[in-house]
Amino acid sequence: MKFLPLIAFSLAGLSALCAAERKTGAPEVGKLDPAMGAAAAAAANVDWHDVTQWGVEGRAWPEMERLRWFDRFPAAAQKTVTSAVWNLSRDSTGMMVRFKTDATAIHVHYKVVKTALGMPHMPATGVSGVDLYARDDAGKWRWVQVTRPATQEIKAEIIKDLAPGFREYAAYLPLYNGVEFLHVGVPKGARFEGLTPRREKPIVFYGTSITHGACASRPGMVHTAILGRRFDTPVINLGFSGNGRMDTAVGEFLVKIDAAAYVIDCLPNMQPAAVREKCAPLVRLIQAARPDTPIILVEDRRFTNDWITPAKKKFHDDNHTALREVYAELVNDGVKGLHYIPGDALYGTDTEGATDASHANDLGFMRQANVMEPVIRAALRR
Repeated sequence: MKFLPLIAFSLAGLSALCAAERKTGAPEVGKLDPAMGAAAAAAANVDWHDVTQWGVEGRAWPEMERLRWFDRFPAAAQKTVTSAVWNLSRDSTGMMVRFKTDATAIHVHYKVVKTALGMPHMPATGVSGVDLYARDDAGKWRWVQVTRPATQEIKAEIIKDLAPGFREYAAYLPLYNGVEFLHVGVPKGARFEGLTPRREKPIVFYGTSITHGACASRPGMVHTAILGRRFDTPVINLGFSGNGRMDTAVGEFLVKIDAAAYVIDCLPNMQPAAVREKCAPLVRLIQAARPDTPIILVEDRRFTNDWITPAKKKFHDDNHTALREVYAELVNDGVKGLHYIPGDALYGTDTEGATDASHANDLGFMRQANVMEPVIRAALRR
């Protein structure tokens, strides 16, 4: 008898779900569980702060002209990089804005460029969301909340009922969408301070769709963001979905950044012959311009189903062999500050680290960060 209320509740929920499906052809889960719907609309009594007034981390070359403020490349790159790389560079992945406030609620007002807010295998929270973190009393970054975009223009309350305290926040921008504008809102009367981008040299990542952020559930879960929090340092994300190919045209812009380290993670978009052809010229270009900056080469992650797909296993074997050969050649030639990350366990070894065999899920990104951290730490001598 004690289970009857639960059964009655379940039947009521099922009845509501079926009614919604009959009416619209799809369940209106947001009505059954509000947390599954879009974020609450922003309140009326809010002071809005334009983030461009104090700056966003992850914008390399901030002094150079851009066609949009949140582009990752300067306008000059349009003439030299491929059209695919240029178009992808207009996504805001890797950008992060910092501020301090004692507000008990935080809002955002922003507009994304693309109408497609999500993908079949990647949620809108990752593709188009703004992801909020805060420092706790010990100074450690901890997650707070993420927006749940339902329209191109989002004016929403990220979170309310925050614990009292004047603390630092970080908001990560969308991974696979561009941003037209971004304002942070707090209730009128709340203390607010925009924090300018940190002056420390950034860790620069050049890579593929995985570096770009596929398929993280939210922007703060990409390995580049995870590592940025662990090292507590700025990060530049130059991941280009399907187009991270060790291009020297991209390298010409990499060397304009006074980086703490360069992480080259392009093998998933390359074949062994291309690795042998393009890796050494890119490394030598960077080393000639930035001789004291460490360069970290990353092997291709393995498809999580390559244990049962022999052609994929051979592809990874051959790619890894090609990169190891180039690495050995460069070391033998006296290239200094070169480091290497094996790829076999980037997603773990239990086949659970990817969304679609190729692109990391949140577990895969965390594991990837765990593998990369000690090598990057050694390169930075931290």
